[in-house]
Amino acid sequence: MRQKLFSFMMINLGAFLVSINVHFFLSPNNLATGGVSGLSIIMNDLFPDFSIGTFMILVNLILFAVGFAFLGSGFGAKTIYASFALSFYVWALEKFAPMAHPLSDDLLIQLIIGQCIAATGMAIVFNQQASTGGTDIIAMIFNKYLNIEVGRGVLLADLSIALSSAILFGPQVGMYAFFGVIINGLVIDYALQQFNSNKEIVIISHHSDEIKTYIVHELGKGATIHTATGAFTSDKKEVITTILCRKDFTKLKGYITQVDNKAFITVHTMNEILGQNFKRLA
Repeated sequence: MRQKLFSFMMINLGAFLVSINVHFFLSPNNLATGGVSGLSIIMNDLFPDFSIGTFMILVNLILFAVGFAFLGSGFGAKTIYASFALSFYVWALEKFAPMAHPLSDDLLIQLIIGQCIAATGMAIVFNQQASTGGTDIIAMIFNKYLNIEVGRGVLLADLSIALSSAILFGPQVGMYAFFGVIINGLVIDYALQQFNSNKEIVIISHHSDEIKTYIVHELGKGATIHTATGAFTSDKKEVITTILCRKDFTKLKGYITQVDNKAFITVHTMNEILGQNFKRLA
């Protein structure tokens, strides 16, 4: 129950961060940097009687209907909730904190700061095995019927929205929107790497039995043991290999410092780990 509550809170936090970007940075500058928010900014300019938050709710309803029609009921409840939570937060900010003018005359700095905030929020949502919906659905349809990779499909959809903003708001704003799409992807990738940062630790120590016991019983992790031979001394040595998150690695490093401050340790940052207790292969 506690884990579900934590996941719910993190999804809301992520959606709220994205809504801050939409309301305070993108909307006042007509920056349509892709996604449902970008499409809604364009629609709001064409039909100003409806707010951006209202358009986001309507567009999400349409996209989910299309998704159910073409993909079936393959959407997770978290994704559906996150998409409408984002729309609600944008609507609430428009109602209770209206923006008459941009925060600054410097469009570039607003774009960079806003996209960094939004990308961090999206990474938080992605880390909870959800997404904010929107163009992800179009990308999944492209993947199913046109065999286009999902990541590439999202990029194509977002670039199409950015192109529309260039036609509607002028080439300068359009170029900034293109740049915003690129920033968003880069920051999301970086943030996800920080959330899922794991390290492969290789340890050679004369106290390998104590270290193995600590890894298995104190940290609750597994390890692989190899036998190696030293090139200079020809001594047989045990080599311990384990994969830990940053927090557990800090604990292990502190323990090894206490039992064997002459241990030889190498550390490698892992970009992706599949199988066992990590990411599923399929």
